[in-house]
Amino acid sequence: MTATTNASPAGHGYISDKDRYLARLKRIEGQTRGIHKMVEQDSYCIDILTQISAINSALENVALGLLDDHLKHCVTSAVKDGGAEAEAKINEASKAISRLVKS
Repeated sequence: MTATTNASPAGHGYISDKDRYLARLKRIEGQTRGIHKMVEQDSYCIDILTQISAINSALENVALGLLDDHLKHCVTSAVKDGGAEAEAKINEASKAISRLVKS
């Protein structure tokens, strides 16, 4: 996975919600450890699958929130400035949406 470093001078769009995102990711991390423990303890398959589904949903919600913040902050800012940067940010967002839809 490659990361882009095209940050605006004001920071990334999610910066105002960073603590909330970190808390959500920490909960997801805990859920993942819980699944590991469930497998170690030979828990019922359906119970494990239910927890995996919950984690997938939680990650999807984080991804959608980040995408929304990106569109509202980074893409909007680039579009206001215009030029090649605007086109690049729109293309970048389109690719991110495509990846999310495929996952």
